[in-house]
Amino acid sequence: MEEEPEENESEETESEETEPDSEETEQEPRQRKKADSREASGTSRKGGDRSPTPMEVLRQARAQLAELTGLVPESVSSFEQTEDGWSLEVEVLELSRVPDTMSLMGGYQVELDPEGQLTGYRRVRRYERGRADPRAGR
Repeated sequence: MEEEPEENESEETESEETEPDSEETEQEPRQRKKADSREASGTSRKGGDRSPTPMEVLRQARAQLAELTGLVPESVSSFEQTEDGWSLEVEVLELSRVPDTMSLMGGYQVELDPEGQLTGYRRVRRYERGRADPRAGR
């Protein structure tokens, strides 16, 4: 008699394993709806490729700059779409000091192509975190 509950338990685990498959099929129409809404909003390009959203461009720029420089981007202080793609100024922590207001920060000009791939970068300024930007008063 003890064997019967074990068989029932194995039947229950088999039915539980089939349930995630039905959830996956429910998610597929949602993903199609998201893609359809992007196409309707004009964010798609010819050939089925869609252009990256501004937030995707920002995330890609930060990730690519971090990979190339080994520095962690803290903020994006300017962001604009250009004829050649995108242009950003990204603030990174270059040297951590105590107190934190004495840490050295760097401002990097980052250029990306229209698809969000980094094409170049350069440091345009270096400053202590606690100092006011001298260019702001001019």
